[in-house]
Amino acid sequence: MLKQAEPGSTTGKVIDISAAEYQAIQQFLSQSCGIELGDSKQYLVKSRLLPLMSKFEFSSFAELANGLQSASFSAPKLKNAVIDAMTTNETFWFRDERQFAELKDHVLPGLLNSKNGNVRVWSAACSSGQEPYSIGICALEAIRASAKSRSVQIIGTDISEAILEEAKKAVYSEAALSRGMDSTNKARYFHKNYDGYLLSPEVSQLVRFQQFNLLKSFTALGRFDLIFCRNVLIYFSDQVKRDILTRMADSLEPGGYLFLSSTEAMPIGLNGFELVRSGLTSYFKKTN
Repeated sequence: MLKQAEPGSTTGKVIDISAAEYQAIQQFLSQSCGIELGDSKQYLVKSRLLPLMSKFEFSSFAELANGLQSASFSAPKLKNAVIDAMTTNETFWFRDERQFAELKDHVLPGLLNSKNGNVRVWSAACSSGQEPYSIGICALEAIRASAKSRSVQIIGTDISEAILEEAKKAVYSEAALSRGMDSTNKARYFHKNYDGYLLSPEVSQLVRFQQFNLLKSFTALGRFDLIFCRNVLIYFSDQVKRDILTRMADSLEPGGYLFLSSTEAMPIGLNGFELVRSGLTSYFKKTN
């Protein structure tokens, strides 16, 4: 997702961006991670990438654009930095609580009771970890209520290596916890330390994090019973969105589930899913 613009620059001079330079950055983002910038987002590119200029010793956007196309030793680091700068990590605990209530009360209990092995869950574009850890808390609650001994394995992926390092720490500030974490779960699953609040190992050990680009093949990730892919596909083109969802259907076990955000709809004519409505929320089930 795109970050909001922030004013200012790390340099004392004004650095402008030409149409050709902007187009080169547009193409890089589209080809490398699927982000589609409109034709009037120059202000966003400038505000997010100007701080990288001094770090990589560029004096113009032309140099930066050329660096993205080079095969030099530092090019991968530059590319990762640009992607990190242009993607946002907006997230919070139990985002869309109705979906998480459905997950805890119906979807996970059904999977735990019907499967012989572990339940595998993928949290795509997981940012700083709140979504997969929220899934983990729901999984613990569902496991405690289940009559069968089962376990849940959760993989959280994101294109940003930097944000995944933060997620792996499982330490959150008071402000971060105030966004969706109620007092009961805070007291039950966190304890205060010198850095903030550390998530209980009984939750964090359920989650494994991995850097991953949604444009790449999903084969190495394995198969899943449940996929969360929320608030990220809206930044992709229709063609890329359809491709990702088609491959996610292939990655789901028969009868598996897909959660998009409550504001996202399945593309018209896309096969492999049926809509499930439950109370005030909805999600999708694999049909074949």
